[in-house]
Amino acid sequence: MTGIELRIVSWNCAGGLRKKWQVLDELNADLLIIQECENPALAADPAYLAWAGDYLWTGPTKNKGIGVFARNGLQVEQQQLELGALEFFLPCVINGDWPLLATWTAGASSGTFSYIGQLWRFLQLHKNFVGHPRGMVVGDLNSNVQWDKQHRTCSHSDVVQILSDIGLQSAYHRHFKEPQGKETRATFFHHRKVDKPYHIDYAFLGAEWLEREVQIGTLDKWLSLSDHVPISVVVRRVGSNVTQGEA
Repeated sequence: MTGIELRIVSWNCAGGLRKKWQVLDELNADLLIIQECENPALAADPAYLAWAGDYLWTGPTKNKGIGVFARNGLQVEQQQLELGALEFFLPCVINGDWPLLATWTAGASSGTFSYIGQLWRFLQLHKNFVGHPRGMVVGDLNSNVQWDKQHRTCSHSDVVQILSDIGLQSAYHRHFKEPQGKETRATFFHHRKVDKPYHIDYAFLGAEWLEREVQIGTLDKWLSLSDHVPISVVVRRVGSNVTQGEA
């Protein structure tokens, strides 16, 4: 498996994926992690279900969930972890070989673990699941270090540190050599306003993944479809004894 290369795309589609999936095909992804999409099996749209192919989906209602869509021969198998009140978490294993946590951290009715606090809580329960040389945590975290003061007990920085401690780094920040909170490329535009940009979508990768390319979707193509643009990461698996400079 050493040397495998694949493209991973994460996008919050803002609903109605059954009307938008065609544009995703242009990205030639091997793995799609899509937030705020409807369940293909219950969408009453044969074209959408056929497009979904080998997929996993979870959500509290049929129209609002998170999906993982595998392409090009990849296989995805859901893992049954105890999630409690955490709604938009989809832990799975790809090709029987590496763990992926697809996530969309949203608000919670209790308010105890909302937004980034939900991922913090997941990591308290199951950090061993993603703490793997080929582990991945990918999705819309609705979070940035600039909001740390709003989450004093479980901040964005706390989550980034936990992921770092178990060997996962943000592909975007490593690739562009930008610190957390100082991103120059936004992934979310509040109310689709270009003057309200934020970076809140991420792909954290284990040590055996080397990002070859990281792209953020352009406004002219994506803003008419969603308030998010996709983050696309091309990764190559390298041996555990191969450093980034040697690959």
